[in-house]
Amino acid sequence: MSVTEISQRHALILDAVSRLLRRGAVRNLAKMVNKMLPVEVSKLVRHLDTLEDQCRVVGLVEDVTDKAHVISELYDDAKIGVFTALSSDEQNAILQHLSSDDAADLLGLLPEELSAELILQLPADDVDDVVDLLRYPEETAGGIMTPEFLALPPTTSAKEAIATLRADTDAEMVFYIYVVDEDGVLGGVLSLRDLLAEEPDTPLDAFMTSPVVSARVDMDQEETARLTARYNLLALPVVDLDERLVGIITVDDVIDVMRDEATEDMLRMSGTRVDEDYTVSMSSMRAVRLRLPWLMVNVLGGLASAWVLSQFTTTLESLLALASFIPISMALGGSLGVQSSTIMVAGLATGRIEWGDVRRVFMREMRVGAMVGLLSGVIVGACATFWHDPWLGMVVGVSLFAACGVAAVSGTLIPLVFHRVRIDPAISSGPLVTMLNDLSGLIIYLGFATLLLHYRDLLPLT
Repeated sequence: MSVTEISQRHALILDAVSRLLRRGAVRNLAKMVNKMLPVEVSKLVRHLDTLEDQCRVVGLVEDVTDKAHVISELYDDAKIGVFTALSSDEQNAILQHLSSDDAADLLGLLPEELSAELILQLPADDVDDVVDLLRYPEETAGGIMTPEFLALPPTTSAKEAIATLRADTDAEMVFYIYVVDEDGVLGGVLSLRDLLAEEPDTPLDAFMTSPVVSARVDMDQEETARLTARYNLLALPVVDLDERLVGIITVDDVIDVMRDEATEDMLRMSGTRVDEDYTVSMSSMRAVRLRLPWLMVNVLGGLASAWVLSQFTTTLESLLALASFIPISMALGGSLGVQSSTIMVAGLATGRIEWGDVRRVFMREMRVGAMVGLLSGVIVGACATFWHDPWLGMVVGVSLFAACGVAAVSGTLIPLVFHRVRIDPAISSGPLVTMLNDLSGLIIYLGFATLLLHYRDLLPLT
């Protein structure tokens, strides 16, 4: 089934569910919901307009495991609203059917009093794992890992490992078996294929892979996603400060991280706050509150541009034709700067641009800016010469060339500076880079025009 067909099917299901909700056809709706996969139900719930409708649909899911899966896949706001609407018994049942990492994520969203009360109701075997996970910051390797993995001593034989694997039903990911010493220090890793290919009596340390690519518990989740993608792993082991294996990050969690980080970067680049979920059901007033602060950057930039223009009133009055080319100078510099910034942000976020590549990327963007500026300057300058006079053509052409060069430099360097001081470079994009390049383009254009206007009568070009 293609992506388009899946989208069309989802639209039809959403329309049908909305009609059933309006009619109060609970029995038909329950049959429909329980025939769907949990991930489909969670997607459906995310697109319902009201919390009441979301709770009604989730409440119709009969299987507790499926209901837990549905809730775990919801956005944070919907997850909190739907879960807190459940009875105390239902809440405890849901938590017991979630994996330790999903349970910790959910408890971390709830009010402290409710979270503490629910933790006390967890089975003794799960409490320690959940409490340990809650100790780690949310967006770190420790915060997204699961403590359910399979680790064996190095002297374990292949036959014994297979027997342990058959008996272990709690491990989250069994594509990899980790080898640890008596202190729990990670020493090696092997895949199921490696295990099945060896002779039954061969010890694990004879064919394990070492050293192991791993993440520390305090590593940022975005960096863990890069590591997993770089080494094509299905799971990334997480170690503490003493190199003891404490958990693994599975590929499904990595996909979630990459999706969330990409969404966060795109929202920041567009000048939108990302401290809350930005979903299709968000109210207009809430959207305004999230977007208004960064849009004010554009307002301030516009006021700054107006002030710059007021300082060059004499220049503009001397030659009104200068005003007709101001939009080109501001638009071209702003667009080129955003392009360079976007390339840098994407490269730094995905790890495709390392610090060793900075000089080469910077020089490339400089050359791009120079070539774009030269070509644009020649074209627009020729038009200005044809429409007005050669003096104006020279002002426009040289100004565009200089503005493009400055835009390429600022669009490349600003994300690098933010990245260097450990601030997400995505916040430097969008309104900020555009504003700076608009101002610089305006100052270059009018400043150069003023300079030549001062000498125009002494050195006429016509």
